Amino acid sequence: MIKKFFKRLDIRLIGIFIVIALLWNTPVVYPLKIFVVFMHEVSHGLAAIATGGSIKEIQIVQQEGGHAITLGGSRFWTLTAGYLGSLLWGGLILILAARTHLGKLISAVIGIGMILISAFYLRNTFGFLFGVGFGGALILVGRFLPESINEWLLRIIGLTSCLYAILDIKSDVLDRSHLQSDARMLHEEVTPYIPTIVWGVLWMIIAIVVTLWVLYIAGKGNRQQVVLDNGD
Repeated sequence: MIKKFFKRLDIRLIGIFIVIALLWNTPVVYPLKIFVVFMHEVSHGLAAIATGGSIKEIQIVQQEGGHAITLGGSRFWTLTAGYLGSLLWGGLILILAARTHLGKLISAVIGIGMILISAFYLRNTFGFLFGVGFGGALILVGRFLPESINEWLLRIIGLTSCLYAILDIKSDVLDRSHLQSDARMLHEEVTPYIPTIVWGVLWMIIAIVVTLWVLYIAGKGNRQQVVLDNGD
């Protein structure tokens, strides 16, 4: 089983994963990390909407942080959706990039979504400018650059999102459990009988398992591409 798993992995994705990890604290990866923070906060908001609530505001700050203020909805799912939401978005982006030829369309859709979210919900200057700027850049990439470049850019974005979810959970919840993280608020507001560290460990396990599964599916997709475009 393990041998089969490693045989299906795409060595190029593993290489990118390692390079991202090595460049983690450099300006090269910084915009991608802010993008993941953006998706983290948006996931809080989407969970609130999905459970009957609404988004009041979202802010993204330069220090790789932010917040989402929501009204109503399930507090449990809203708090849970941050780390795991950005992980799932990253995994979905990676799988679509690896298994379809829709990179140009996906880049444009993500870009348009970021601009719309920024216009309606971003309430600080840095967050608004980043959302519009990054989103606009993705639209231009989708419009003018080849499909192959879009696919590999999306792979990088997806891998960064998966890696960030793992490292962020470790840093915010496991290493510094005293911080006012999503897990700590979940413990204090919803599940006082479940300690912060338990949620951190559970989310970490989920993040690692999902990342390995996504790498497996994306690697499999490298051999069984689904051609859905016009051959560009």
